Amino acid sequence: MNTPLSEFISQYQTRVEQQLESLFSDLKHYDTPLLKAMKHSLLDGGKRIRPLLCYAAAEAISEITPATDAFASSLECVHVYSLIHDDLPAMDDDDLRRGKPTCHIAYGEATAILAGDALQCLAFETLTNASGDAEQKLAAIHTLSKASGANGMVLGQAIDLNAVDTQLTVDQLETMHRHKTGALIKAAVVMGAISAKASQADINALEDYATALGLAFQVQDDILDVVSDTETLGKTQGADAERNKPTYVSLLGLEAAKQKAESLRDHAIAALSSFGNRADTLIELANYVVNRRN
Repeated sequence: MNTPLSEFISQYQTRVEQQLESLFSDLKHYDTPLLKAMKHSLLDGGKRIRPLLCYAAAEAISEITPATDAFASSLECVHVYSLIHDDLPAMDDDDLRRGKPTCHIAYGEATAILAGDALQCLAFETLTNASGDAEQKLAAIHTLSKASGANGMVLGQAIDLNAVDTQLTVDQLETMHRHKTGALIKAAVVMGAISAKASQADINALEDYATALGLAFQVQDDILDVVSDTETLGKTQGADAERNKPTYVSLLGLEAAKQKAESLRDHAIAALSSFGNRADTLIELANYVVNRRN
């Protein structure tokens, strides 16, 4: 990797922010708070992990293209829509997200629901308008829709809601997070590869990487919910324990959870062995995910 990770993150966080801002240029508000609510949650905040993984995967295959920009933007739209809905009183009932009031606190529940709905639709509109050939765009639409819906993120959230005040096994917890968190992370890596016209063999290796990384991301989230603080996290610390939700820390203990995150990180990196130094950024992002503090 010629570019240090800090520079890569800064460059592509800025790039995706610009892409996300541009999505609003043709949208009308007609004196409603809808666009403000969408922007409140989508812009000026977040680590942009999924877009960064999308860009890094494209880089590992060949090069970042205009299609990569569109795919990265669509991923963040879906991710943020899910956060808006997850934060609602009917689900996690959170007041703080990315250091700001959650969307329903700032704009009311009804507008928050609509903002989430609109961002989900905007994601797929963005994919249909992307550069690239029809086969690429269709593959990206298929990947994101499958990762987002009843076989992916939404299923994971349903399992999560059903798990409150219950005792899950580690395998059951892993199933939940492979869907709730891992599916969209895997989609990010695969869509980046698609944007660069990757071979199926390369996509298979990247899927192995992303599956392990998605779980590592969640294990680290569970660790941070215990060891960090609200100001650093940008969301309420200790919320999972307060709601009596099963986590890797509650099932394994803190030290074993840390070892689990490191083992998953190592598995992810090993999956990239065939890429050589083309995967340096993906490797550094795997380390970043496990070492992050928010």
